[in-house]
Amino acid sequence: MLRHIALLALIMLLAGCAAQPPEPDPIRRALQNLSDRAVDRVIQVDALQPPADQVLLLVSPQVDDSLEIDSDRFLESLTRALLGVSDGPQVLDWRPAMAGEGGAHQWRMESRLEATAPRLRLTDRDLLPYRLTLSLHRPDNDGALWQTEVEGAFDATAL
Repeated sequence: MLRHIALLALIMLLAGCAAQPPEPDPIRRALQNLSDRAVDRVIQVDALQPPADQVLLLVSPQVDDSLEIDSDRFLESLTRALLGVSDGPQVLDWRPAMAGEGGAHQWRMESRLEATAPRLRLTDRDLLPYRLTLSLHRPDNDGALWQTEVEGAFDATAL
C-alpha cells in the first residue's frame, strides 16, 4: 500500500514539473518593458559614466491616476530594471531626510508617468497613451541636470 502511495506521489510530482509555466502577469510585463526602455536611456547619460560608480536615489514616482497603475508597482519595476543592468549603479529609495549634501556620485532620479490623451478605443482593444519623464538631479540641487521622455501606449486589457 505504501509503495502505491509513493508511486502515485512520484507521478503527480513529475506531472507538475512537465506542465507549462504560468503566463507572465501582463501588467508586470508592460511595466517592465517600459522600465527597460527608460533604463537604457539613463545608463547612457555621460554624467553617469561609469554607472557602477554611481548611486541613484529613486524618488517615489508620480503616476497619473487615469492610467490605473500603482506608483509602488511602477517603482518596483523601475528598480528591478536598474538593478538588472550588469555593472549598473547602486539603487536606493530616496527619502526627504536625504535632501541636502550628497556625494559626487549621488544622483536623485525623479519620474513622472502621465496619460497624454484619453483612452483610445480600437476594435479589439483599448490603448492608454502615456509619457514617462525621467530627470536626474544632484541631491543638493532642485534643477534637473538631465531629462528624457519615453512615450508609448499601454494595452488597457493588460492593465
